[in-house]
Amino acid sequence: MHGSLKVKMTALKLPRGRILYLDSPVVMGILNVTPDSFSDGGSYCQLDSAVKQAQTLLHQGAKIIDIGGESTRPGAPDVSLEDELERVIPLVKALRASSDCIISIDTSKSEVMRQAIIAGADIINDVRALQEPGAIEVLAQYPEVAICLMHMQGQPRTMQSNPHYDDLFADINEFFAERLAVCEQAGIQQHRIILDPGFGFGKTLAHNYEILNKFDVFNQFKLPVLAGLSRKSMIGNLLNRDTHERLAGSLAGALIAAQNGAKIIRVHDVQETVDVLSVWQACTKGITNE
Repeated sequence: MHGSLKVKMTALKLPRGRILYLDSPVVMGILNVTPDSFSDGGSYCQLDSAVKQAQTLLHQGAKIIDIGGESTRPGAPDVSLEDELERVIPLVKALRASSDCIISIDTSKSEVMRQAIIAGADIINDVRALQEPGAIEVLAQYPEVAICLMHMQGQPRTMQSNPHYDDLFADINEFFAERLAVCEQAGIQQHRIILDPGFGFGKTLAHNYEILNKFDVFNQFKLPVLAGLSRKSMIGNLLNRDTHERLAGSLAGALIAAQNGAKIIRVHDVQETVDVLSVWQACTKGITNE
């Protein structure tokens, strides 16, 4: 990290007095609850396997589990409120009952946010940056919950049709500044906020790699910045690799993001990412516990 841009914000306060230290980058493990997984109202078996998967990710070194019940990949259909609640709330409750881990919920719907927080979620990870009805109001009521605001141009269904920016970094940072101002007006303090420039959300391949190369630019807000590029098309299209052949590319992206100031790395492949970051940390911080 360049000294001039060193982020002062090295810890995030969370519910029940817990603290997430961010002096070294941490890994957020992705736990997607796909359409049919809890269609029977969360049968014990399926719920159990999702909790087991979360515990595997934690064991592999994830510091945060990010639970998502709505696919936001380009062209993904909208998910009803009822379906999303049915997918994620039983899992948040079950995971919270078995673990004191940090739970993030990947949603844009205010009612999902509210119920997830009551069920034990610590972080709201919103690709729509609290722009949906009621979202700001819900988060204003729970001052201990952290919030990740992501930049997206357009909406998931159409965002990749023709992304255009007058000035990529100025446009994204202007969006962050505007959302931070709206949050502040609602009484949501900045120390609760994480920023995410939104790889693949209304960006061309060239935009994505510009963002990765100059990721440090987003540290000007002195807030933790999240990088989520695991298995995305920015890897697949560059390398001509299918989703499950994108591990090496994803790891390269994770390392570059961390070296350029990302504090939270959101990934599918937790163990491998933790290994990569550990090797980098051994170089930057040295070995202290031989």
